[in-house]
Amino acid sequence: MKISYLFPNKFKNIGWFIFIPSALIGCITFIFEYEPSALDFNVFAIFIEELLGDTYFSGFVNNNILNEILGILTIMSSILVAFSKEKLEDEYISKIRLESLVWAVYFNYAILLIAFLFIFDLAFLWVMIFNMFTILLFFIIRFNWQISKLQKAMRYEE
Repeated sequence: MKISYLFPNKFKNIGWFIFIPSALIGCITFIFEYEPSALDFNVFAIFIEELLGDTYFSGFVNNNILNEILGILTIMSSILVAFSKEKLEDEYISKIRLESLVWAVYFNYAILLIAFLFIFDLAFLWVMIFNMFTILLFFIIRFNWQISKLQKAMRYEE
């Protein structure tokens, strides 16, 4: 019984089409702290902790939703890029995919362990925020690098 947990290959291009602009815009908005007032809304929150104030378990809070939109787009598109089939998906590609995923987890958590030891306070919060995205990013980079090495080796043999 063959179980396929991967998306069809056509989703990879859709993922790249969304990932590149959402990641770039996300970095730009982070660097310049850009929050357009048109995206300020009262949104439902499960947990609210006001700065020097009360704590609530649910309610509405005024929030600029640009970060949420870009975060969702970046995560969803990187999942499409990372977990879409290659045009020729075989057992060797599956092996590269698994090894790249394991490598990305090890690398990501090595960085997180270093952060636990040497980064503190608000800077550590930023590390944790970026950590949401890095495991998929590390996987995508390593997997595509390994695939490109395989393609170069195959061209060399021809």
